[in-house]
Amino acid sequence: MRKLIFLLITLVTVSTNVFADSKMSFAASAPDVVVVGDQFRLTYTVTTQKVRDFRAPSIKGFDVLMGPTRSTFSNTQIINGAMSSESGITFTYILMATTEGDYSIPGATITADGDQMVSNSVKIKVLPPDQNTGAAGATQGNAASGRSASSSTSVSNQDLFVTATASKTTVYEQEALLLTYKIYTRESQLGFDNVKLPDFKGFHSQEIERPANAKWSQEHYKGRNYYTTVYRQFVLFPQQSGKLVIEPARFDASIAKAVRSADPFDAFFNGGSNVVEVKKTLTTPAITINVNALPSGKPADFSGGVGEFNITSSIKSKEVKTNDAITLKLVISGIGNLKLLSNPEVKFPEDFEVYAPKVDSQVRLTPNGLSGNRVIEYLAIPRHAGDYKIPAVTFSYFDIKSKSYKTLRTEDYEIKVEKGAGNADQVIANFTNKEDLKVLGEDIRYIKLKDVTLQPKGSFFYGSFVYWLFYIIPAIIFIVLFIVYRKQAAENANVAKMRTKKANKVATKRMKLAGKLLAENKKDAFYDEVLKALWGYISDKLNIPVSRLSKDNVEEKLRNYGVSDELIKEFLDALNECEFARFAPGDENQAMDKVYTSSLAVMSKMENSIKH
Repeated sequence: MRKLIFLLITLVTVSTNVFADSKMSFAASAPDVVVVGDQFRLTYTVTTQKVRDFRAPSIKGFDVLMGPTRSTFSNTQIINGAMSSESGITFTYILMATTEGDYSIPGATITADGDQMVSNSVKIKVLPPDQNTGAAGATQGNAASGRSASSSTSVSNQDLFVTATASKTTVYEQEALLLTYKIYTRESQLGFDNVKLPDFKGFHSQEIERPANAKWSQEHYKGRNYYTTVYRQFVLFPQQSGKLVIEPARFDASIAKAVRSADPFDAFFNGGSNVVEVKKTLTTPAITINVNALPSGKPADFSGGVGEFNITSSIKSKEVKTNDAITLKLVISGIGNLKLLSNPEVKFPEDFEVYAPKVDSQVRLTPNGLSGNRVIEYLAIPRHAGDYKIPAVTFSYFDIKSKSYKTLRTEDYEIKVEKGAGNADQVIANFTNKEDLKVLGEDIRYIKLKDVTLQPKGSFFYGSFVYWLFYIIPAIIFIVLFIVYRKQAAENANVAKMRTKKANKVATKRMKLAGKLLAENKKDAFYDEVLKALWGYISDKLNIPVSRLSKDNVEEKLRNYGVSDELIKEFLDALNECEFARFAPGDENQAMDKVYTSSLAVMSKMENSIKH
């Protein structure tokens, strides 16, 4: 019964599938940062296989070691019942950085499906090589990979440290400054057991949100190349003048370090190195911030604002009746200490009943402070008729750029109040969240009757044609599913047939995994997975038990199935090439790319040639 329900759900899902082919694209990719002497890949990928006239741009600042090599790809996936497929071609160059500097490689052009397309350009920063070591080449490799072993079980302060930097060391009270904690390391496996940051005494602090997964990049710092990432960032607003000290931060680090071993057995079995855990405590230096007091001569209406601001005002209505609400809105926009401002004073006429303002801060945190709007809504209710004036609102703040006080003014509002119904005791204002007035003495309301539509006799749903369809359609669906289920069960009972049917699917999964290993440059695991895909595919396709798999048996079986001698030779060559490529000298990446491409091609041809 469960299988029938599953088949029913599958049938309904498939009937609503949307086959969404990805929009055709042509994109270039390369590392953001490399070091002089590094070899890296520049790839151009187009999501269609109907291409011609690929033209690469002029590549300046790099040596072209190889390329362009051409490889095809194809994959299909189903997500939430929607099937999408993608295929295309990748053109790959192997480049070597020769000179430090910032370089830009323009986009390539290609004709795809009859349309000419231009890829994006790529920007690459080339760092100079390390200068603090005699073995420049070895050190360069160590910095890039972090996998080499050394004889020392310690980590020096030059190989791992944390910096604390302030964007400004001299500021005014309430002026925003950015504090950044940044990690520099030449070790590949690093973690922190405990981090203790200062409490920022004398500052109002807000942390800038950062992605959950830290993004590491290479940086040349004091003559050496490091992997770096920003650990934490805070925007600080000093609350008092004088010298304020940001105390040191403490980082308890744990490093997995590869150490050379003198034991010959380690040299044979473990590559001559052991991994040990090294503990190291890092501290940042204290930072002194000189905070200047705001200049004398503060305006009487100074709000405490420091930054760059603007103010606007608006009023809901200038003509109202007594006991009606008037809403005056002020919007303070800009960048600075927006959340720390005091509300400007609005001088309503004495005959107005005024309520506490509602404040809504719509701000985002930036390295220069809080940016956005501070919206203040004032609600007042006139109790007597007449003509009134709400004077302009003044807003004063300290401008960082001009280092002086500035005063802004809104416009005046002339209000005309007419005599309204009721009296002042009938109105209660609730201004906690929104303008919401409740009028007393009118709490009894008549029940409003909706129009009722009468149906003629005999027009009931029961017994109608649609009523019987609700029984007929499920019965038809059940019969169809039952037939499909019986057919599927009969096919599943034939184990050999099912194994043959799924051979290509299993091989495709293995080749996808091999593709990931190729991208991660895991040589041994890559060749093992490709061999499993080739042998597993031919074993399933020809129903040959694993214990009887051999090249002779495979060749004989393929001939029995009518496969051409040329294709048989191509399949056996793919097996031999995969078995010997891992030990062959030369460019490993090129060899792996060739094995991957030839294996995919021969399995695709074999799938079309073997017929059961």
